[in-house]
Order: sequence, then C-alpha cells, then structure tokens
Amino acid sequence: MDRYLLIVSTLLAAVGAVFGMMSVHHGIRSRWTVLWMLASFGCQLGFLAIRGEARGACPLRDLGEILAFLAWSLTLFYFVVGPPYRLSLLGVFTAPVVVVFQSVALWPGILTELALVKRLPGNAWGETHAATSVLSYGALALAGVAGVMFLVLDRQLKEHHLKSGLFRNLPPVRELLDCMVRLLWLGTALLTVGIIAGFIMPHSGGYGHFVAAVVTWIGYILLLGIKMVRGMTGRRFSLSAVGMFLVSLTVFAFV
Repeated sequence: MDRYLLIVSTLLAAVGAVFGMMSVHHGIRSRWTVLWMLASFGCQLGFLAIRGEARGACPLRDLGEILAFLAWSLTLFYFVVGPPYRLSLLGVFTAPVVVVFQSVALWPGILTELALVKRLPGNAWGETHAATSVLSYGALALAGVAGVMFLVLDRQLKEHHLKSGLFRNLPPVRELLDCMVRLLWLGTALLTVGIIAGFIMPHSGGYGHFVAAVVTWIGYILLLGIKMVRGMTGRRFSLSAVGMFLVSLTVFAFV
C-alpha cells in the first residue's frame, strides 16, 4: 500500500508539472498545478504515515524513505512560500524535482519492502537530527528551484523574450531573490538544529554523514555571509544556491 501511495503521488506531481507547463506555454496563469501538488502531498503524507507506523519512528531509515521525506519537505515549503508570495509558478518548477526524488526512491532496491521493515529502538536526539536535517534540505532545495527560476528569467530578459508565456508569468526579480534568501536562512537554521542534535546523540557508526552535514552548513553560512556583507549579483547568487544544493546532495552517499 505504501509503495502504491508513493507511485500515485509521483504521477500526480508529474501531471501537475505537465499541466503547469502547458498553461505557461499558452500564457495562462493557472491554479491547477497547486491542486495537483496538494493531491500529491496528501499521498506523500499517507506514505510517510504508513512507514512511520511500521518503523515506530520517523521514517528515515533507508535512502528511499529519505528521498520521499525530502520530496514531502520540498512540497511542504512550496505551499508555505509559493502562494503567499505570489509564486504559484514555483510549483511548475518544483513538481519535476519531486518526481525525480520519488522516482529514484521507487527504484528497485532503494526502498525497503514494508514486510521487511523492522522496528528499531529510537533516540530522541537521533530522531531530531534526522528529521530536521532532511527537513532543512526541503527549504534548501526550494531555494535552488527559485534560483533556477531567476536564471530562466535572466535569460529571457537578455534574449528579449519579453512576450513569451513563461516571462509574463514569472514573478518579479526582487521577489525571487527575497524568496531565496528567506529559504536559505530557514534551511540553514533547521540544519543548525539538526547538527546540534547530531552532536548530542549517541554514535555507534561512522561520522561521514555528520561531517558532510557540517561542511554543507559551513558552505551555506559563507554564502549568506558574503551576500550580506559584500553583496552578490542575482545571477551569481542563484548559481551559488543551485550549485550548493547539488553538491550538498553528496551527504546522502554516507547514509
């Protein structure tokens, strides 16, 4: 049942992405993408609830669950940031990322079969470390998505495609940059909590993922510090946000 929910969630996100792109192509600003993403979000919650019940803890025990949780986190932050900041088009860019994450999670051998899931003794600090760390990646991922939107808008401006459906529906440059900064601060704050919890929790294995998380945290702190103190062009800031997130995904290699 859990795998079917994740499959349906992935298909709904894919439909939302395609429908959104078609609407943008025709110069129509549609709310349907939000509704498709909301339905996908509901299936994500069902999947995580079933896995959490089976685990007796936050479902972050294998790479498949982590990717599904990350997709859920990304969708959650989209709903928090997108509609209030008039960034409904953000869903058109977010949905394909959700599809990629969940498609990888569904790849054979990535997600532990529910029948083989075992309840393991939990630890409060360990659960906090895992949950807030992956949750932070949702905010950082959405900042990367906003960065891609800025780069697309920048390219449209430089090539004078001012009458295209995409350009007319993209939000103003300033809104995108403000959205990115807020998401990066939020993601970094959550990652800080995760690192502190990871430092306090008992360790029985390697420290690879913890070190990778600390390096990621330092990278984002430096990026935000440079942005505040010296300033950065919107293009360079967006490229840095996208590049930082892609590099930070290597932390999952240590899971």
